[in-house]
Amino acid sequence: MDDKKLLFIYNPRAGKGQIRNNLLDIIDTFVKAGYIVTARPTQYAGEAVELAADRTAKYDLVVCSGGDGTVSEVVSGLMQVPNPPPLGYIPMGTTNDVASTLGLPKNATDAALRIVTGTPTAFDVGSFGDQSFFTYVAAFGAFTAVSYETPQNEKQALGHLAYVLGAIGRLNSIDHYRAHVEYDGGTVDGDFIFGGVSNSTSVAGMVRLRKDLVSLGDGLFETLLIRRPQQFGDLSRIISGVLNQNYDNENVILVQSKTLRFTFDEPVAWTRDGEAGGVTTDVTLRNNHAAIHIIA
Repeated sequence: MDDKKLLFIYNPRAGKGQIRNNLLDIIDTFVKAGYIVTARPTQYAGEAVELAADRTAKYDLVVCSGGDGTVSEVVSGLMQVPNPPPLGYIPMGTTNDVASTLGLPKNATDAALRIVTGTPTAFDVGSFGDQSFFTYVAAFGAFTAVSYETPQNEKQALGHLAYVLGAIGRLNSIDHYRAHVEYDGGTVDGDFIFGGVSNSTSVAGMVRLRKDLVSLGDGLFETLLIRRPQQFGDLSRIISGVLNQNYDNENVILVQSKTLRFTFDEPVAWTRDGEAGGVTTDVTLRNNHAAIHIIA
């Protein structure tokens, strides 16, 4: 029987470069499971997309290691491959929303062992417009710029705290956006300070959804919309509602839908998986049901 082939794409800089301390153990785990391993450290932003799109058809399994940005790039590459192989993920970043949602081990060797013994699970991938994808969230408004505006050296030095400090610094200057939102079966209009279309229980480690609401392969997004506070004390109640996962008040709206369209009065900047996602006044987001399979 021929050995199976595994492509291992990793970001050598993610998570303070901690992959260096685990690389040999990870590869050893794969080899002992019967894989011929090709390891590729990424050298620049976007290279993981290229590697996944160009190389993965030749492999039985693709594994990536890094932060949410790395797994997002690999998934974007896999979306360009007919019948892509299963994906394994070894988290090494600072916040790791995807890993949190999937319940992956924090120990790298344990995560590698989970990959070679686990079962591929259907995973929905989002389309943002006609040419872009997102793995776990596309968002606009309050706190969404934190992850990519925070300098990389601060992320590496402070980890999750960098995100929180960045968010606190924006509380006194929260912008708001007039939007018309169309979703399956309805519409909503409002002046929003935040909008997030997600397939995750955690967004930047600060906005969390109840696990009973989120299924990674059900073909539906969970969309959280937070209205602009109108009266004194509204903001604190909104924050309390988000932190306590209470989505039944008039300022916090949660809908589930396969397709959504957002139209704005003015151009609005989005993020996709924590990175800059472009500026638009009209965008449609679609759920690509069970587009890939992740071992979890």
